[in-house]
Amino acid sequence: MPTVALHTLGCKLNHAETQMIGKQFLDHGFSVVDFGVPADVVVLNTCSVTERAERECRQLIRRSLRSSADTFVVVTGCYAQLRPEEIASIDGVDVVLGAKEKFDLFKHAPGLQKSTGGAQVFVSDIRAANDFGPAYSTDAGDRTRAYLKIQDGCDFNCSFCTIPMARGGGRSQSVEECVSQAGVLVNSGYREIVLTGVNVGDYGRTNGFSLLELLRHVVRIDGLERIRISSIEPNLFSDELLEFVASEPRICRHFHIPLQSGHDEILRSMRRRYTTNQYRDLVMRISEKMSGCGIGADVIVGFPGETDAHFEGTCTFLDELPVSYLHVFTYSERPDTPAATHKAKVPHGVRSARNETLRMLSRKKKTAFHRRMVGQTVPVLLENTLDDGQRFGLTDNYVKVGVPQEGTVENSIVDVTILDATVEFCSGDVSTGCA
Repeated sequence: MPTVALHTLGCKLNHAETQMIGKQFLDHGFSVVDFGVPADVVVLNTCSVTERAERECRQLIRRSLRSSADTFVVVTGCYAQLRPEEIASIDGVDVVLGAKEKFDLFKHAPGLQKSTGGAQVFVSDIRAANDFGPAYSTDAGDRTRAYLKIQDGCDFNCSFCTIPMARGGGRSQSVEECVSQAGVLVNSGYREIVLTGVNVGDYGRTNGFSLLELLRHVVRIDGLERIRISSIEPNLFSDELLEFVASEPRICRHFHIPLQSGHDEILRSMRRRYTTNQYRDLVMRISEKMSGCGIGADVIVGFPGETDAHFEGTCTFLDELPVSYLHVFTYSERPDTPAATHKAKVPHGVRSARNETLRMLSRKKKTAFHRRMVGQTVPVLLENTLDDGQRFGLTDNYVKVGVPQEGTVENSIVDVTILDATVEFCSGDVSTGCA
């Protein structure tokens, strides 16, 4: 049986799309193996958010070829869309697929045979993107949570971001299609569905419907026990949406709300669509409405023009907010973005130091959030992840929990009493057995 290894760089949407690509390989008689194991085909789904992500992609390509010189190497994703010729110039790459072509590998390279003539490139103009591709996968990967892609592309055009160039304008699946696909996932045994996209909060805007309307339909699906929203822009998190999600026990108490900077001057330079006061007000309202809610935030450090005072303001702002973790990004100049032409560059050493400062703050906040859970009994969706006699799973508020492995069952929801907490995860005992 031929084998394929899949590897993803970047966001949850990329992970979802890698699963979809993997499903196509399964349908063609392939077996999915771990990345790093010699395989007949390697697929890299890439990210272009930072220069580091692109550098890692190039390293992974070369690593794949070291494992097996005969591996057929496919590169797709945002980096492939934005700079296909750069990827095609790397020795050993066989096919480069753009955003519109990523799900058509078997059409563009049906034989999957290496050639000596260099890489084939199939990348079309993203400005013409109006398709959506497959929206879910149930067979590739080992996750107990399924990703349902409800939206793609973005119309916001933040000054630092390449996503509109890599994925095109915002577009959404219909409510009816999303509900139908969610039903398929539930019937396949998934107990949690993550609604994902580039700009989930903007879902349906160009089609006359909304994320709130979709959620009102999805919560009525029989057998679906958990619904998680992957990420939502603060200016799109309306009071009406908050009231609804707070009232629905099947919607997870976990929201990832990008901040990017805790200073209004930098937010304006980034072309973000909210102020720090608006962000603070939203986080406080969520915390008051949904006790124990996990709230994550993206933050960019070292953005052009960010002074020590700006950064110190961001640190103070975040320290005082009830967020439970941070995703910290060091600003990286992206070609063809307005921010890349800004003259007030922050030295790379300063960027790195600021990154570490916020990572330390994130560890502090995450540990405190975990420790507040000690003594609580919470439902945990158990996964197949095993380590040192423990099976791990996630709470609805996005805390990793380990329980004694003996007697546990993958993809079951169990009530766990939290006994101990570290920055990495909480430990507990199953209190009521498998559900």
